[in-house]
Amino acid sequence: VQLQASGGGLVQAGGSLRLSCAASGLTFSNFAMGWFRQAPGKEREFVGAISRNGGTTSYADAFKGRFTISRDNTLNTVYLQMNNLKREDTAVYYCAADRTNTKYLFTDVNDYSGWGQGTLVTVSS
Repeated sequence: VQLQASGGGLVQAGGSLRLSCAASGLTFSNFAMGWFRQAPGKEREFVGAISRNGGTTSYADAFKGRFTISRDNTLNTVYLQMNNLKREDTAVYYCAADRTNTKYLFTDVNDYSGWGQGTLVTVSS
């Protein structure tokens, strides 16, 4: 399994970015997908997740209303649209594939696998 996140960069506070995660080596539509992030000196935290067909999403409270996850199973890609970015959103963002093989969306890093290198998002004031 290979998951390659991209689309990060430098953005001003209040701005937007759209991250992409291209998947290979798996039947993409069979896996729920999650987005996580890790800020310097902090643990990796759950951002949100999307079900196999994209019909259901789940977000950590801190991101509800600002971040949106979507997917295109024909392109084997999952997206993270981030709006109204804040300085505290500065982090490396990762995508991962659900490993539980259930219909539920999980928030624990241990329920996911296939972590790639991530993509760095830097928000300036």
